[in-house]
Amino acid sequence: MARKKKTTKKTNTEHVEPTVVKEQIKPIIIEEEMKSSYLDYAMSVIVGRALPDVRDGLKPAHRRILYAMQTRGWTHEKPYVKSAKIVGEVIGNFHPHGDSAIYDTMVRMAQDFSLRVPLIHGHGNFGSIDGDMAAAYRYTEARLNAVSEALLADINKDTVDFVDTFDGTRKEPTVLPAAWPNLLVNGSNGIAVGMATNIPPHNLGEVVTACIKLIDNSDLSINHIMKIIPGPDFPTSGIIYGTEGIRKAYKTGKGIISLRARAEIEETKNGKEQIVITEIPYQVNKSNLLASIASLVKNKKIEGITAIRDFSNSKGIRIVIELKNSAPSYIILNNLYKHTQMQISFGIINLALVNNKPKVMNIKEILQHYIDHRKDVVIRRTKYELARAEERAHILEGLRIALDNIDAVIKLIRRSKTVEIARTGLMKNFKLTEKQASAILEMRLQRLTGLERNKIEEEYQALKKAIAEYKSILKSVAKVMGIIKKELEDILKKYNGIRRTEITGETKELSIEDVIADEEMIVTITKGGFIKRMVANVYRRQRRGGRGVQGAKVKEEDFVLVVLTATAHQNLLFFTNKGKVFYIKVHELSQEGRQARGKSLKNYLNLASGEWVTATAAIRDFNENVYFAMVTKYGVLKKISAAQFVNAKRSGIRALNLDTNDELISVCKVENKQDIFIGTAQGRALRTNAGKVRAMGRSARGVRGLRLNEGDYIIGMCTVKPKTKLFVMTEKGYGKRIDFRNFQAKGRGGKGMIYQKTNTRTGNCIALDSVADDHELMIMTNKGVVLRTNVSGISTYGRSTQGVRCVNLDDNDTVSAIAELVEEH
Repeated sequence: MARKKKTTKKTNTEHVEPTVVKEQIKPIIIEEEMKSSYLDYAMSVIVGRALPDVRDGLKPAHRRILYAMQTRGWTHEKPYVKSAKIVGEVIGNFHPHGDSAIYDTMVRMAQDFSLRVPLIHGHGNFGSIDGDMAAAYRYTEARLNAVSEALLADINKDTVDFVDTFDGTRKEPTVLPAAWPNLLVNGSNGIAVGMATNIPPHNLGEVVTACIKLIDNSDLSINHIMKIIPGPDFPTSGIIYGTEGIRKAYKTGKGIISLRARAEIEETKNGKEQIVITEIPYQVNKSNLLASIASLVKNKKIEGITAIRDFSNSKGIRIVIELKNSAPSYIILNNLYKHTQMQISFGIINLALVNNKPKVMNIKEILQHYIDHRKDVVIRRTKYELARAEERAHILEGLRIALDNIDAVIKLIRRSKTVEIARTGLMKNFKLTEKQASAILEMRLQRLTGLERNKIEEEYQALKKAIAEYKSILKSVAKVMGIIKKELEDILKKYNGIRRTEITGETKELSIEDVIADEEMIVTITKGGFIKRMVANVYRRQRRGGRGVQGAKVKEEDFVLVVLTATAHQNLLFFTNKGKVFYIKVHELSQEGRQARGKSLKNYLNLASGEWVTATAAIRDFNENVYFAMVTKYGVLKKISAAQFVNAKRSGIRALNLDTNDELISVCKVENKQDIFIGTAQGRALRTNAGKVRAMGRSARGVRGLRLNEGDYIIGMCTVKPKTKLFVMTEKGYGKRIDFRNFQAKGRGGKGMIYQKTNTRTGNCIALDSVADDHELMIMTNKGVVLRTNVSGISTYGRSTQGVRCVNLDDNDTVSAIAELVEEH
């Protein structure tokens, strides 16, 4: 048999392209996608984390902690449980976030310095107002406070909506029933995306009372609400200064209030003063506050503090700031308010979620939203209780039928082969529902006794009344509101507390004067235009004839022209040779050491070329009944009201119009019945009454005061005061006192009379003033030497004497100015 020849079959294999399913790619605009995604994220943060609900005042984390503790029975009458257990329960079942976030939230809910009404009762170290951290959750324990259980009351009666938890294994409430208005009572703060909330805590009794009043009168105004709730009530107490910020916040939802620590100035047994702080502003860390005070003392920004001691304990805060003997306690206290967190500004933003949407609300809107929530809770609770009552009444109706026909019922049950046959028979023969029949079959024999029959009848009749009441409540809004009011009144009786934060009606803004001591200052001005202020006590007293101490370093060609005393809070008026007047506050001048030259007047005043200060005066305010007398070098006299200078300030205004080559020499405050004394360089003087010189406007020239001899000129002017004498000083250091009775008051325009004998030994008169025995004099020379001496050490002489040497001068030195100091007591 022949074998067949194998043949190889050729096949053409073509390359087949794989089938490609083209995806549907949808083009998008990146800007719109970013906007949409970011808004989704923002709303998630706003609703799910950062902002409280207006109804219960809680954020999701707080709500879940309270609900978890309630479901596990960790209530106020039960023993404490480990915080770790609570944290684990919340994380595992309700809030899948970090354990530190849960624990920190729980800790704050237990701190009596963070919440006005703490919601959790902590046991162990839950932190302190010093900023100390709470102990780890394995060490601390906690349970619900009784007042927080009122927020959860009736939660199992279908009063609020529930949603699935994150894993779908449980249900959690979207809001708590909240038997009291937690949002206002405990406040809230949080930062969301593009918005923030900062609601301060309030007094529970005041807020609940306002709710009751609003229930009684829905037209209640915000002004009336403010009479009930005058303002926030912080757990750390403190003092709110002013009501304007509160009023604005309550009316618009936003406002700023000023909150201060409570501090008193006490005197110790040894006569020293100390500042005692017993309350600090809300959310201020006490340790940081003490550190900031210590830093200010160390850097010498606040002087006069010798020690800072903290005696605070569980009973309250007591910080003692010890002061030096001479320290101005109120000035130091004001500086502490200004430079530390002893005074803070609290910005109120009443932002909360309303129907899951953020909204800024006034106080009435917040209260009304809470009342609306309670109305919904009461209605839902009443419906729930009505349904339960009707269900029970339905069962009792079946039991009553069975008891009325007990023999027939027993006979039917005994002859029934199965429970189902018995149930069907009961339903058919006695017209019962399946539930009623089942209840009869489950009834115990003891219910057949007469006593049990009576109990069933009593329960049934009570349920009928309850059902009628529930139905009447649901038909009447007034009854619903009455229930809300009654429950709020019960809360008020149980948990009302006294107000802690004091509210003052007057806004007290700290001015610069509040932080600067109003102490006596010496102001010096040199001919070269340099000015400074010094505390008066930098110069020790010396006897007449002393050499003085170095008071100001001046250039060889410069000399001190003006010396005066004033207090730091006074207005310092500067009158120039050209007849202009300027003013600044004394404390605005640079305070420098005794030997410092000072700063140029051009730093303070807008002086023209060739203009310098020739006279100064210090006043508290620009009263129209305060007058100034001004005299020029060549004898022109003018009286003007201080009110004319109120607009002078640093730019200056015209005080009087001068004749050619004349200049303003001296200015002093005068009263209408007071005499003024004008003296010349050659020793002639005029005493005249200021009341006989009429007051003029700023643009007036003035009138002739004293007719001068050739070559003579005016060197000064003073007022004649009771129990004072005239003091005159010559350029060679001679001085004397003269009794004013030696000078008769005359009319203006004459040549006057001699008051000082001048010669080459004494030199011309350089200055004059009215002085009392208990005054002191400052005598300054052209070379900057200052002598401080008692007036009582200078003898009294007649008009024509040369006086005695008051200061020993170096060669080529002369007296340039004098000023008086009042004796310190």
